[in-house]
Amino acid sequence: MKRLLLAIALLSPALAIAAPLQPLAAADVPALLRPPARGERIIALWALDCAYCEPNLEALARLQRAHPDDIELVIVATDSIEQRKTIEAHLHDMKMDVYPTRAYAEASPERINFLLDPGWGGETPRVMVIHADGSRLGISGALTPDQLQKLR
Repeated sequence: MKRLLLAIALLSPALAIAAPLQPLAAADVPALLRPPARGERIIALWALDCAYCEPNLEALARLQRAHPDDIELVIVATDSIEQRKTIEAHLHDMKMDVYPTRAYAEASPERINFLLDPGWGGETPRVMVIHADGSRLGISGALTPDQLQKLR
């Protein structure tokens, strides 16, 4: 019976529990960038005013759902945590509020950008892939099918 209830909960989007939006401060970045025990952690950086971010998030969510045991998807809004309600509403409308989500919580977003990836200029969308072996890949812009294949 427990297995049946668990299966229903996992398969029903209506029963999915929204992940709370958490602040991302400079002190939190090292833990976010730590390699996962296995597979990949995909960090999807996006912004409320980004035209290509929504399709990227949807493509990454499909990829994660296809490989739930190997891919951890973390969504990071480069917008201020002070815009919490707007960010949460947008993610809810996109049905992306079931993934761990962070939003910048520093007065200087450039500092967090640099800590996440010193070579990144802050453009969105940005995808960072951290592999279990510690290697990393960063991609800016709208994801192509070929790039999505390379994420794995």
